[in-house]
Amino acid sequence: MKAPVKITKDSPVTVLPGVGEVKAKAYAKLGVFTLSDLLFYYPRAYEDRSTIYPLAASPADGKCAVVLVVGSEPKLVRLRSRKTFLKFRAFDESGTCEITYFNQDYLKSVFSVGSIFRFYGKVERAGKKYAMSSPAAEPWVEEAPPPPLYAVYKKTDGLTQKQIQKDVAAAMELLFGETVDPLPEEIREKRGLCDKAFALAQIHRPDGFESLNRAKNRLIYEEFFLFSLGIATTRLAEEKSYAFPLKRQNLSLLFSRLPFALTASQKTAISEICADLAKETPMRRMLVGDVGSGKTVCAAAAMLCALQNGRQAVLMAPTEILARQHFLDLSPLFEALGYKTALLLGATPAAEKRKIREGLSIGAIGLVIGTHVLLSEGVEFFAPGVVVTDEQHRFGAAQRAQLSEKNQSAHLLVMSATPIPRSLALTLYGDLDVSRLTELPPGRQRVDTYAVDETFRERVNTFIEKQVADGGQVFVICPSVEEREGGELSLSEIGAFGPEPFERPPMKAAVTHAKELAERFPDVGVACLHGRMKSKEKEAVMAAFVSGETKILVSTTVVEVGVNIPNASLMLIENAERFGLSQLHQLRGRVGRGNRKSYCILAAGQGSSEKALGRLRVLATTYDGYAIAEADLRERGPGDFLAVSEDGGVRQSGGLSFRLADAGSDLSTLLDATADAKELLQQDAALSGYPALKEELQKAFTIKTGYIS
Repeated sequence: MKAPVKITKDSPVTVLPGVGEVKAKAYAKLGVFTLSDLLFYYPRAYEDRSTIYPLAASPADGKCAVVLVVGSEPKLVRLRSRKTFLKFRAFDESGTCEITYFNQDYLKSVFSVGSIFRFYGKVERAGKKYAMSSPAAEPWVEEAPPPPLYAVYKKTDGLTQKQIQKDVAAAMELLFGETVDPLPEEIREKRGLCDKAFALAQIHRPDGFESLNRAKNRLIYEEFFLFSLGIATTRLAEEKSYAFPLKRQNLSLLFSRLPFALTASQKTAISEICADLAKETPMRRMLVGDVGSGKTVCAAAAMLCALQNGRQAVLMAPTEILARQHFLDLSPLFEALGYKTALLLGATPAAEKRKIREGLSIGAIGLVIGTHVLLSEGVEFFAPGVVVTDEQHRFGAAQRAQLSEKNQSAHLLVMSATPIPRSLALTLYGDLDVSRLTELPPGRQRVDTYAVDETFRERVNTFIEKQVADGGQVFVICPSVEEREGGELSLSEIGAFGPEPFERPPMKAAVTHAKELAERFPDVGVACLHGRMKSKEKEAVMAAFVSGETKILVSTTVVEVGVNIPNASLMLIENAERFGLSQLHQLRGRVGRGNRKSYCILAAGQGSSEKALGRLRVLATTYDGYAIAEADLRERGPGDFLAVSEDGGVRQSGGLSFRLADAGSDLSTLLDATADAKELLQQDAALSGYPALKEELQKAFTIKTGYIS
């Protein structure tokens, strides 16, 4: 007889009751494979069931909570299709509601006449009659009401909210007492933080607003603390490593082929890069500049240095379309100088992939441009010299480390279009030196910017029509993929004593808004792009926009990492009040890339205050990305400088996935965590006295360093 298998945090989700291979595959789509993954699969929002509405005052849109007395015996009706439905009436002082449940026969014995329940769902109205279909129901006791907040998780096909909630609860029960707190006790006491077990329990099943707020603050601090430790230890290790010095340079061969002159800041950045490349310690430099400021030319100079010294160069981009664009721009230049180039993508045919891998391994290919495929097994380099990653905020230190591991003697240059304030750059990217591009190349036009409210809607639509009629193309950016349910709160809206009083005008959703614009402009190609789409779908949508087949592209901020569309002449940003100024400035940089006069319209949502409009008008007169970034940092904290996925998804900065994205804008927490991490490393550089913390750090960064190994 086999001994029972011990269940640990690393056990697969299939150890949970009712989770077989089918549900495990569904969880895999969400990045959940183990019980530990499930515990760290944080809710995307919470249903606020704390506010009780009378039936007559229930909101017309979205869900709400009502407390009703069951007024009639539930009747079970069987249909010919073998389906059933259960109906009964319930009431409060303001009215009577008909409640229906489908295929849940067992509920007949639950709702006895005179019993009181809190029902949560959408209240439908027909005249003075009310109805609810399959609402959540909990027995109501005035002195001990049920919990006010219920977790809402991001779903996928094959998994319901109930299933995820049940599985998370089961995982917590199985791992009860197994949670080891990685944060040193002295730091928890110093910062007034709860322990890890309490935080995980409350983030999933909060007792109330205060306990959820404590859990949120603790988990945010831990993410920042691990991040700061990882940055510091990565820097310490890389300072001890060796890189092949690249001294022989003749960059005039490259510059003479450019159709424009370099700006002063480009020349300065290239000088800083070349000085780093000549050293035996690896370059670890970040090149920051607005969209269109000429970062790629600086990267090309670094890569040419490698090739002229008999080494190889790599450029990794976050999307296939962006990688293709880099290849089209750079391969003619390098081929003309006698260096063989290659493009390696997920879509590259298998036979061609083999040839490219072979060419890289024997040194026949000097420059390779590609996506994450460059990190895959089998991609080995003969003589690595320079590695460049584009759109730094889409890659983490873990991925940089993977590239570095493949190219152990290589210099690293990372590029970012987010103008990060100096004070924050040291905190977020302490392992990187920073070069800044502060000028736009000659010929780049300023994008005229206007802040408007909903009263300008028809004029905005007329302007869209005119741009398309004149041969231009239009970006329309929305803050979310789909409309959020009424009654839901994100973590950033949760305070210690209840919902924070945030100004929240109705939010435009990309999917819905794309349909509205398609109806408004029936003769114009309208498409929708968002992060929930599969990679091939996104690539196809973007390719149609690049070719001009699509005239209006409705998108979430996934378009931040986009290709050059010289024909795009209008950027319309819906609910602009929900974005940081830096993010708006970066989105604005997507237009004005060609000869067309270009415009950016910042449309504030219905009901936005004059204060919100005033903040947006700053962009109408300010075009200096660094001035905007400093203003943003003062106003909103660092949240907008950490990469955030739509719908409160994962931020990645440096290597750690910041799961609590909406709550990531607390500058004081970030600075506290950074100071604490530095102090701890000064006392114990190897973390030998903190084994749980050391293990957590290794897991977060998936790297080995000279200090953390």
